[in-house]
Amino acid sequence: MIFPGLLLALFIIGYPVLDLANTSLQEVSRFGQLRGFTGFDNFAEVFADPLFWESLYRTAIWTVTVVGGTLIISLPIAIILNDDFYGRGVARVIIMLPWAISLTMTAVVWRWALNGRAGLLNATLMDMGVLAEPIEWLAEAQLAFTVEIMVGILVSIPFTTTIFLGGLSSLPQDSYEASMVDGATRWDQFRHITLPMMKPFINIAIVLNVIYVFNSLPIIWVMTEGGPANGTDILVTYLYKLAFRFGQLGKASAISLIMFGVLLIFTIIYVALVMRGENDSDAGKDE
Repeated sequence: MIFPGLLLALFIIGYPVLDLANTSLQEVSRFGQLRGFTGFDNFAEVFADPLFWESLYRTAIWTVTVVGGTLIISLPIAIILNDDFYGRGVARVIIMLPWAISLTMTAVVWRWALNGRAGLLNATLMDMGVLAEPIEWLAEAQLAFTVEIMVGILVSIPFTTTIFLGGLSSLPQDSYEASMVDGATRWDQFRHITLPMMKPFINIAIVLNVIYVFNSLPIIWVMTEGGPANGTDILVTYLYKLAFRFGQLGKASAISLIMFGVLLIFTIIYVALVMRGENDSDAGKDE
């Protein structure tokens, strides 16, 4: 019964990948017309481009910091929202509301708020006496990229918190009751009960967030379009520029295929490591 759905999923995923692979090996006009087989010339041009390696390095920083920051912040939030307190339902709604808003619209709002001349952030900080003069948050590459990472963490929290809340609600309560009888503190419960039992959900959150963040275009594109001077470009914005601004569809297809390969390799390696760790843990328990 699963086979028809699996076959359809393989077709939906497989056909675009095969078509992308074919395009990456062709000379392509800016209108998408295939002009002839060129072999791996597009890949050679991509690997010879310094902007590709800079974007790849920046993509690694972007993915690791956004995913890591999201996990560190989301787990405590989920633990707090999992407790029974007055107004918990309202608090959950407030946390989840940003998830219902378009990521592009969120990025537009942040771009307005971070405007160097009339932005809300500068106005607020100056009214509070924190700043003496406005700051051009998005005019310098390093500062702009740092701000975009913070926005990326903020918009990723609702989804990750939802995953963790689902995991926390499924944990058996008898373990906590037994630990309280033995005099365990909340920190002891977190270290020895919550964290180990939440590992499957943490692993799910890591894989899904890495895939989501690695391919995320709207925040960086809307806020800076990869600028200034390509200083905030990640692979997906670099690819977008090549394809739709410069019409280099062959190179863009090659980068898309490289990104697909990177994510596939990461997922396979991570899942293999997680499964091996679980098997080693089960073997240790049996001994």
